[in-house]
Amino acid sequence: MSRYRYGAYEDGPDPLAPPYDVRDALDAMGDSVLDGTRPDDALRELLRRGLPGARNRRGLDDMLRQVRERRRALRDRGRLDGTLEEARALLDTAIGQERAELFPDPGDDARLREAELDTLPSDTSQAIRRLSGYDWRSDAARATFERLKDLLRREVLDSQFQGMKQALENSDPAAMERVKDMMAALNRMLDRDARGEHTQADFDRFMDEYGDMFPDAPANLEELVDSLARRAAAMDRLLASLSPEQRAELAGLMDQVMQDAGLAMEMSRLGDALRSRRPDLGWGQPEQMTGEDPLGMGDATTALAELADLSELEAALGQDYPGARLDDVDEEAVRRALGRQAVDDLAELRRIEAELERQGYLRRNRGKLELTPKAVRRLGETALRRVFAQLTTGRQGDHEQRDAGQAGELTGASREWRFGDEQPLDVVRTVSNAIRRSAMEGAAGPTAPASTASVIEPGPPSAPQSNGRANGVRLGVDDFEVHETERRTGAAVCLLVDLSYSMVLRGTWAVAKQTTLALHTLVTSKFPQDAIQIIGFSNYARVLHPTEMAGLDWDMVQGTNLHHALMIAGRHLDRHPDFEPIVLVVTDGEPTAHLRPDGRSLFDYPPSTDTLVLTLAEVDKMTRRGACMNFFMLAEDRRLVSFVEEVARRNGGRVFAPDADRLGEYVVSDYLRVRRGRR
Repeated sequence: MSRYRYGAYEDGPDPLAPPYDVRDALDAMGDSVLDGTRPDDALRELLRRGLPGARNRRGLDDMLRQVRERRRALRDRGRLDGTLEEARALLDTAIGQERAELFPDPGDDARLREAELDTLPSDTSQAIRRLSGYDWRSDAARATFERLKDLLRREVLDSQFQGMKQALENSDPAAMERVKDMMAALNRMLDRDARGEHTQADFDRFMDEYGDMFPDAPANLEELVDSLARRAAAMDRLLASLSPEQRAELAGLMDQVMQDAGLAMEMSRLGDALRSRRPDLGWGQPEQMTGEDPLGMGDATTALAELADLSELEAALGQDYPGARLDDVDEEAVRRALGRQAVDDLAELRRIEAELERQGYLRRNRGKLELTPKAVRRLGETALRRVFAQLTTGRQGDHEQRDAGQAGELTGASREWRFGDEQPLDVVRTVSNAIRRSAMEGAAGPTAPASTASVIEPGPPSAPQSNGRANGVRLGVDDFEVHETERRTGAAVCLLVDLSYSMVLRGTWAVAKQTTLALHTLVTSKFPQDAIQIIGFSNYARVLHPTEMAGLDWDMVQGTNLHHALMIAGRHLDRHPDFEPIVLVVTDGEPTAHLRPDGRSLFDYPPSTDTLVLTLAEVDKMTRRGACMNFFMLAEDRRLVSFVEEVARRNGGRVFAPDADRLGEYVVSDYLRVRRGRR
């Protein structure tokens, strides 16, 4: 027999795993889009806020806040001149110990030595250089001076190579010689790489011999160069952050230490190579430290290097530059600064962005983020639910056309029979109602066997036989239910939406956008036989497609060209001559523009006579087509009121002045009313 062993699927993602759930993310984006935000801005807001729902993932703003708090804490750690301060203290101690030894000696040699100490320069580095060849009389002073030189050697090397301070803790000459060999080997490796001769094997041999000197364990030469360059740039920023006098002293100390250790040439070669490879690290830029405690050179360099990393991370998390993507955020920098949980949160945000595109909700067109038809349908459903949440719920089974005949299509719903109904009888629901009623009343007679039971349909549904008997089941008038149907004839719907700048100024643009999506979704999903066209108008008018509506923005132009919009709407109605015409206009201002004979838009405010005459001419054409124009005014401007009253007089349509937040309720209700009322 064949034997099989089952385990976890390892060849890529699990093909049977359910798709990643992005519905919450899309709905959160949809809230912003329906409030008038562009899709790319809505996604950016979502990534900034995070997902506080079931997954409870932090957003970029929370990470950014933590990064800024970390930067403030680093700046408050201490001062950058700690090594200079400690070096001066040790130097003063050594000189004091030497003077204490010389003071009891009355000889000339003691006086000469005191004179030499009196003439030492005030610059710490120059004083140390002068005393490097001094023959100390005091053993304590000699030990203090050696401790000073050892401190400087360790601090200077630690500022260039993190962790070197601990490696040179015991002043072992062999350890110092090993440092020289490491720097020589490192420079040779960089030279080979510059000539294109470096291999990974070379790097592996270097790390086998000197890897303990690099605690961050770089995997290749590029990572090693990056680590060393960041630290060297931080040391350069440390020098730039000091006063000119402090900078000169510290630079002199560093030069003295490197010369004494025989590393001056190798360190200079390394610094030049690092600067040429990473000129982007902000060399020489000062950094402000506000703490009170003095920091050694190594600790100060580490703090400055971390501050530089946090500055880069802050810029990446801010996403405030063109073409910003979450892929720009360095995951390792997030882990160092904020910990593992932040890395998981970042991965979740990245997955949301990727899955929205992969699952077909978002797409990029020439670098611009757009919603797909799939996403627009979901947003339209959300907008429609908001509208219907405000509407008064009708009777169960209530529909737009109660006198539809049997030729109408079934909607799948049923309701109680009413006198005059011609819809087909729902036999199953009718008999079920009778059985339940009989059982509750306890008045049911003996029923026939199931194999012979039948139900006698009691005549035409317009006149059911009260208390008729169907093999033991008593049918009452209240038991009858009929199938809902709708007529096959459709409506040609035109929604004209004002896109002018005044809509934004009055705060009505977002609700107009929601209303547009809600009505389009209602018509296409519930009344697919209807033909809807959305027309936006400002200085010109244009037809808006479904995918364009969600990302639609207002036009920062002058003009409310209702004349052009009515011309486009008229063509839509003419293409559907057998459809019931419905024209709905949403605006906050009177017409202030019209099309000239050459097709160009002419703006005039107050409205010119030509604008009003041409617009009313299109209104008269709508009247002759049998289309009633219903206006939804989002402002109470005197000229607008006068204009729509004239339109209502000439056309017979109605005028509404809803609150902005109830616009969707008014428009959808009016559309349903017109559908129910047409003959």
